[in-house]
Amino acid sequence: MSQRFVAQSEMPADAPRHVAIVMDGNGRWATARGLPRPAGHHAGVEAVRRTVEAAPALGIKTLTLFAFSADNWRRPATEVAALMALLRRFVRAETARLAEAGARLTVMGRRDRLPAGLAAEIAAAELATSGGTALDLRVALDYSARDAIVDAAMRAAAQGPLTREKFAQLLAGGDGSGEPVPDVDLLIRTGGEQRLSDFLLWECAYAELLFVPRLWPDFSAEDLAAAVAWFAVRERRFGGLGAADAQEPAAAVSSAA
Repeated sequence: MSQRFVAQSEMPADAPRHVAIVMDGNGRWATARGLPRPAGHHAGVEAVRRTVEAAPALGIKTLTLFAFSADNWRRPATEVAALMALLRRFVRAETARLAEAGARLTVMGRRDRLPAGLAAEIAAAELATSGGTALDLRVALDYSARDAIVDAAMRAAAQGPLTREKFAQLLAGGDGSGEPVPDVDLLIRTGGEQRLSDFLLWECAYAELLFVPRLWPDFSAEDLAAAVAWFAVRERRFGGLGAADAQEPAAAVSSAA
């Protein structure tokens, strides 16, 4: 991330603007190699770097990564501690690089259960990168989509009449006065599993879902490019008719004539 990302004007027109990734398979990657599970998480950080560096040139404006779910606290304490230590090192090592590259870091999810000092370091990293406009990098940490929806609903109770747009603003955090996060265009899950696992349930209402067998530490820039190419040929109808469906009546009249 030593160079700035490409400008938005250079981005492909048919690219997914918001890509979300469930980074699955770190533990299985390590186990398959006879390594402790934390070794897989370390390898996964390198995949994060590759993905962040490759995303802007592919037309991705917002990238949301699922780093640690609210349910992951159920994992062995040693693994959780290793993950938290790794997250702390990532924040310390990558903040300056992200700022230099023009990327803005935002961490979503609870912070009150994080190890001492980590929340403050995250807040400092967010402030240091707040001017970034080339890529909005969002990391879901101690995150649950259901909890986020419930929290937004509770805050919405005092807001009066509510629209989808207003609720999306509340879901993004704060008092709802800021810009809502755009809906997810493409959700990728690595590791072969085919479920959302309580990730961005509202934002993924019309997302294209791509489940790939590759384990996250092996995910490459080429894999991301292939996912974007797959997205580009998808026909997104949002409940309406596709191009072929819309042409059927005219074709039928033409045949009858």
